[in-house]
Amino acid sequence: MTRTGDTDLTQSASDAHAEAVETAGVQGLLFDDDLRPMPEDVGFRGPTACAAAGITYRQLDYWARTGLVSPSVRPATGSGTQRLYGFRDVLLLKVIKRLLDAGISLQQIRTAIAHLSKRGFDDLTQITLMSDGASVYMCTSPDEVIDLLAGGQGVFGIALGGVWREVEGSLSELPTERADGHEDEDSDGHAGDELAARRRARMTG
Repeated sequence: MTRTGDTDLTQSASDAHAEAVETAGVQGLLFDDDLRPMPEDVGFRGPTACAAAGITYRQLDYWARTGLVSPSVRPATGSGTQRLYGFRDVLLLKVIKRLLDAGISLQQIRTAIAHLSKRGFDDLTQITLMSDGASVYMCTSPDEVIDLLAGGQGVFGIALGGVWREVEGSLSELPTERADGHEDEDSDGHAGDELAARRRARMTG
């Protein structure tokens, strides 16, 4: 487990460990998600990304200009160009919103997002962000979550697999666009068909 931009943390006593196991289970912070990304050339316009992440367009624009989260499918290249945000971008926007709501400083959030941005999709679904209100810790296994809870560092946690599913649900009925400027013809301009199919597969699998 790593505190973003800092060192590893130590393990805790066995009695606290047992209590933390129960807490982690209740909070849904264990890692059993089987999630897949959308195609990299499919994106969402700014207003759609804002709606899915629960942020304002002003926040979206500021974070893009300062490099916190930039549109990965299609950046703004001139007047009239529509920025397109990928699924991963929207996921990070949602995480930022959660951290801001929890009172985490933007400086800490920038450090955490910088670390998350370097991770592959498979890695992202296996991460839970824990925080004590000051520092943000990235945990990549249930044991690391439990150790943090037992040691008292974890006040709240954000399981990225859970956020991923929330974003899927929010985007399922919203319009998509391909990087070449055309609507996503495979799903009649919506992400709903593909995202709904993934949810059905998980429920029946």
